[in-house]
Amino acid sequence: MLLPVLFALGAALSNALATVLQRKAALTVPKSEGLRVGLILDLLRRPVWLVGIVAVITAGVCQAVALATGPITVVQPLFVLELPLALVIAAVLLQGRLSRTGWLAVATVVVGLGVVLFAASPAGNRTQVPMTHWIPAVAVCVAAIAALVVAALRRPEGRGRAACFGLATAISYAMTAALMKTSMHTLDDEGITAFFTTWQTYGFALFGVCALFFLENAMQSGPLVASQPALTLGDACVSLALGITVYAEYVRTGWWLVPQLLGATLIAAGVLALSRLPLARALASEEKEQPGEGTAADAGTPAP
Repeated sequence: MLLPVLFALGAALSNALATVLQRKAALTVPKSEGLRVGLILDLLRRPVWLVGIVAVITAGVCQAVALATGPITVVQPLFVLELPLALVIAAVLLQGRLSRTGWLAVATVVVGLGVVLFAASPAGNRTQVPMTHWIPAVAVCVAAIAALVVAALRRPEGRGRAACFGLATAISYAMTAALMKTSMHTLDDEGITAFFTTWQTYGFALFGVCALFFLENAMQSGPLVASQPALTLGDACVSLALGITVYAEYVRTGWWLVPQLLGATLIAAGVLALSRLPLARALASEEKEQPGEGTAADAGTPAP
């Protein structure tokens, strides 16, 4: 499990960096009430967004290797670390620091994740999935994404709208990972020709593009504190469900569910604490605040 874990951690770190950079870029382009295709064209002219895209590509390569060498129920939950990593990176970019409360929240998420993975002990690494498993999984995920996008567009700009787009992004990322896993095994077993002729390759590319599009709209719809928890926790939960139902992976049950629930509670508590950090608010309102103001808030100055 060492190789997939290391590459999954690398992917989480790269995604966290991309999130912060893309957030900074998204705040510099005109806002819109609906889904705006021109948003991507505006962002392409922002160097910081392009660096963020490089980080996204790096994360994708690391994720592909991780999925090709380990079960999705191990790889994807590690992406819960994106939120604490994103805030740590944001503190560096803002020339600030995390308060002791922030570091405690980071430690809580890490410990909770460790407890969950140890107690669950995910196993299984099926390389091919029958269509009888794919059809209902894709149908349910597409329906959920459509419902979340409709709900987002019916809400005014703010946390609720950002959370809906964040959840839509999470489901898209989870489906991207599930389809990518099969494609990578196809590449490994049958070669490059089979890789480009299997439908899963184009499926994960499509879901990946949708995820990027929804992410950018989530960034513009509301603060990072609303979209990022929905994205990271949603990705982990949906990926776990897909790993069990689609790839027939399994986790320990019985009394092991007790420490799993405890670990999940720790993760939720840590993420909630991180979402309330003044540093996160400072990052979310960079248009109006200078880095020094965000730093002061993180050091203990009450948020306005």
